[in-house]
Amino acid sequence: MYGFESMTFNIHGGYLEAIVRGHRAGLLTAADYNNLCQCETLDDIKMHLSATEYGPYLQNEPSPLHTTTIVEKCTLKLVDEYKYMLCQATEPLSTFLEYITYGHMIDNVVLIVTGTLHERDVHELLEKCHPLGMFDSIATLAVAQNMRELYRLVLVDTPLAPYFSECITSEDLDDMNIEIMRNTLYKAYLEDFYKFCQKLGGATAEIMSDLLAFEADRRAVNITINSIGTELTRDDRRKLYSNFGLLYPYGHEELAVCEDIDQVRAVMEKYPPYQSIFSKLSYGESQMLDKAFYEEEVKRLCLAFEQQFHYGVFFAYMRLREQEIRNLMWISECVAQNQKSRVHDSVVFIF
Repeated sequence: MYGFESMTFNIHGGYLEAIVRGHRAGLLTAADYNNLCQCETLDDIKMHLSATEYGPYLQNEPSPLHTTTIVEKCTLKLVDEYKYMLCQATEPLSTFLEYITYGHMIDNVVLIVTGTLHERDVHELLEKCHPLGMFDSIATLAVAQNMRELYRLVLVDTPLAPYFSECITSEDLDDMNIEIMRNTLYKAYLEDFYKFCQKLGGATAEIMSDLLAFEADRRAVNITINSIGTELTRDDRRKLYSNFGLLYPYGHEELAVCEDIDQVRAVMEKYPPYQSIFSKLSYGESQMLDKAFYEEEVKRLCLAFEQQFHYGVFFAYMRLREQEIRNLMWISECVAQNQKSRVHDSVVFIF
């Protein structure tokens, strides 16, 4: 019941909520980012990170460092924290935490299938997979020739199985079909996660509805922009949009017929929460759109911590930590490639 979570929430969720709020206090601040942006080498970045929670994960890494090493070790920290929380969680929180990883599972499936299509080595692809999205039979994805085989041989035993009902066809896998598969799976996953959160009710439903609706709307915009100039029909485009969110249903009808970025902008400016995002962009520009969406997402994720007795903090923390890792990867790449003038281009400050 909404408003009565405080009476029973702490019986099972109190300890883990305290843990996740403690982890949130360890996120890098604006001062940390300013110091990192001044670094001259990757070893300087390692030295600065040694004073943060990433210190123990990087301390035994020999010089010279590589960007991939920093990202791997920072991701390992996130994975360790996630696994600890999952081990301590009881239902329904354990199911909620598992839902958070399904997006990474979809990305890993697409990565392996695409890599195999382009005749890349499976072991090399597995190293690039996100550790939160791994499952037992992932290496055997390489044998599939079409969607039906992909489902029958590999995915029938994974949590993604129910989401495949919409995209099982006998068509051979090619780049276009794989991208449609990714977006169809994501649509089914977001809708399922949304229904699960609604079923939980209370503050969790309220906060997660907002966060998942934002994610669904962002994906709708990205699908529209990426499909401009391709052979994807308007009906096919509309089928890839999630059936919830601020843009559902009228915004989806308008986005489906957009022919260029300025038409997308005109549709989005009708919705006050997204006006501020598009006001930062000049007409015809879409390069900075991702950063503008990330900045808006970070604001919403930080607001999730302002309320207590709900599961939204776990989702928010995982997303904020992933954004922090993206920031560290960008800063490390700029330093490694001696492009320090561009270091602020893609860094999204969290606090």
